[in-house]
Amino acid sequence: MIAHLRGRLLEKHPNRVIVDVQGVGYEALVPLSTFYDLGEPGEEVSLRIHTHVREDALALYGFATSLELQLFERLIGVSGIGPKLALAVLSGIEPNDLITAVKQSDVARLTAIPGLGKKKAELIGLALRDKMGGFAEHVAEPSGSQADGLRTDVLSALINLGYHRPLAERAFDAAAKSGAATFEQTLKQALRELAR
Repeated sequence: MIAHLRGRLLEKHPNRVIVDVQGVGYEALVPLSTFYDLGEPGEEVSLRIHTHVREDALALYGFATSLELQLFERLIGVSGIGPKLALAVLSGIEPNDLITAVKQSDVARLTAIPGLGKKKAELIGLALRDKMGGFAEHVAEPSGSQADGLRTDVLSALINLGYHRPLAERAFDAAAKSGAATFEQTLKQALRELAR
């Protein structure tokens, strides 16, 4: 089984990458969070890999962090959740938010992920709620309700403008670190981050 790839990035697409490892090109399917973390073609990359074997196919799933890989493996361990849907879940929500949503059985947050219906969201919540204990260190302490409201408002605005949630969340985090405090300041700074 292939568990790790390190090499030169040959091609980069939102759902897959090709990594050249000493002259052999490996295609790995990736979530959007990993896609955004990788550099440009020609740069060195390192991916954690889940090798998925079926009768008719062998597929590699690549992740920038071990947390993403662990969450992916927990998701595909749920009956009725295949690798394609697990990848869509990780593309539609940040790992920390997924952990929190599952622990709190937040079906509304889970169904906000494109491609995940209510039944599958409830299934994920029930099957994984007790299996998220090992991820406590990855979940940030909740901040004040005012900060949460600002985050919600800015993310909603960015998503309505057509940005994918993981990218919008990264832009918000960068804007918040820059010292922006009001909705207008934070939104403008987040849009500057996205324009880079």
